[in-house]
Amino acid sequence: MPRIRQADVDEVKARTNIADIIGERVALKSAGVGSLKGLCPFHDEKSPSFHVRQQVGYYHCFGCGESGDVYSFLREMDHVSFTEAVERLAGRIGYTLHYEDGGAAPETSGRSRLYAANTAAAEFFRAQLLTPDAEAGRRFLGERGFDAGAAAHFGVGFAPRGWDGMLKALTAQGFTREELSNAGLVSTGQRGVYDRFRGRLVWPIRDVSGQTIGFGARKLFDDDNGPKYLNTPETPIYKKAQVLYGLDLAKRDIARGDPRRVVVVEGYTDVMACHLAGLTTAIATCGTAFGTDHIKVLRRVMGDDNASGEVVFTFDGDEAGQKAALRAFTEDDRFNAQTFVAVAPDGLDPCDLRLQRGDAAVRGLMDTKQPMFEFAIDRKLGGFDLSTVEGRVGALRAAAPIVAEIRDQLLRPGYERVLARRLGMDPTEVRSEVERAARGGSAPHQARREVPQVDPATGGSVVAPVTLAGLPRSPDVAVERDALMGALQYGHQVDQALLNRALGMPFRTPGLDAVREAVAAAPDRTRAGWVTEAVNSVREPYRSLAGELLMTPFPARDEERAVATVADLARRLVLRQLERDKQELLGAVQRVPADSDGGRALRMRLRDIDAERQRFAES
Repeated sequence: MPRIRQADVDEVKARTNIADIIGERVALKSAGVGSLKGLCPFHDEKSPSFHVRQQVGYYHCFGCGESGDVYSFLREMDHVSFTEAVERLAGRIGYTLHYEDGGAAPETSGRSRLYAANTAAAEFFRAQLLTPDAEAGRRFLGERGFDAGAAAHFGVGFAPRGWDGMLKALTAQGFTREELSNAGLVSTGQRGVYDRFRGRLVWPIRDVSGQTIGFGARKLFDDDNGPKYLNTPETPIYKKAQVLYGLDLAKRDIARGDPRRVVVVEGYTDVMACHLAGLTTAIATCGTAFGTDHIKVLRRVMGDDNASGEVVFTFDGDEAGQKAALRAFTEDDRFNAQTFVAVAPDGLDPCDLRLQRGDAAVRGLMDTKQPMFEFAIDRKLGGFDLSTVEGRVGALRAAAPIVAEIRDQLLRPGYERVLARRLGMDPTEVRSEVERAARGGSAPHQARREVPQVDPATGGSVVAPVTLAGLPRSPDVAVERDALMGALQYGHQVDQALLNRALGMPFRTPGLDAVREAVAAAPDRTRAGWVTEAVNSVREPYRSLAGELLMTPFPARDEERAVATVADLARRLVLRQLERDKQELLGAVQRVPADSDGGRALRMRLRDIDAERQRFAES
């Protein structure tokens, strides 16, 4: 590839404000004369140690040591080559580059071509929305209160019903079928290569810098046998667990807000409704449950280094979505910002609320917000008759695990008091039950010793069955639990090689490991009835646990999101095991002479593990 002239490289860098580029990913604030600071995008941190100096065009993190100029920032963040980074910034400022051989700009490859293909597809879809064939799409938007101006603002388009309309249009622009496939825009089947999105309303999904990286498409016609919403599959530039729809439009108002507030809604039309109603910091996930990776992205954009910000979830009546968000906030990497829940009257989502009651009602959601854990406690208590002693005791046992999940040792006592007030019970009793729940449901030391049950047939002791409620509470257990729940419920739809790899390694929790063995041993997870056989083959006392995992609703809004989340969990299990293997090998390396055959073999294995970790991290 021809080299860009050094003079042009220097000129583009001189004309580019590094704070503008970094500021699209990180909320920056003054850190003294000529310096800005924010939360580092290269490692997770609670307090800002990442500094930017505009005048010298340089950044440095005092926490992890990462540093460089605007080109290195783009290369690290977007995984582009040096040439691609220069070309991207030159295009941004309208500068014409010159190359060493005097020729025109060469065709870029790799990730840049994927960005270009998605941008071209977005333009194609937008143009199609104006055609007669898109009447159903325009009617769908109009019925939900969105006019042509709203559609244009959010870039909404239409995918024609034919098999290859977009394919022909983009190949005519010079894109190869391989590039379109790598971008997730086409699929391959018995009919050959064909458009992935057909006969659907299409929303472009952009990264935080505003580049189109994928699409979400809603079906319009009854003869469409696909899912209600179809998203771009995982690609080198589209990682759904890290993408938030609308963040490119919301980020500026998030950073300028006082307080800095993010409104998390369920879908694309909810984001549109909120923005049009005046809640311009609304965002949504894309085909997966809200998780810790989303938290990390938002924390950087918010500058989430203190508790002055707000994250407000606008739940509808979907229990799975509520459970998923609550679960995200029991992890270590949660927000410093205060978290709230706002539920509209009658469980309406923001789009329907705007249609039925107007923009003011959508904005009014912020006046009714309730702290997230308080909301979760009230939801639990709502299922009990608190006028009776039995009802209050049952409610305490149901709500105590929620309070036990709160890792912040300053917050937990406050919510123990909240729960005690709601129940009208002694705070000491509530604290005792919360501590018991935090220990995994084990009885207090002072409790009476229970007499073992005896099997009347054999005269031997009967071991009490292990249940979900009795599992220890830790991030590792949560990953294992959710992965098994997903494998039992959606294992037939997940890539079998990935699932086999994830389930082929022992789990740390004995009960979950027993279930894992049964699921891993299933000879054909695509065959009807496999899951029942797997559950029945789990050895006692863990069979009840397997049944609970199978029957408990998986925390995802729809099937597509569930399958995607299960795949994500499987990758996390594989990465966890690879990390364990690496640590064991590092210890072994210290015990073997470096120049021995054994030492060289260990170092080669370490390199293989690092390469494998990289592949899974990028998949």
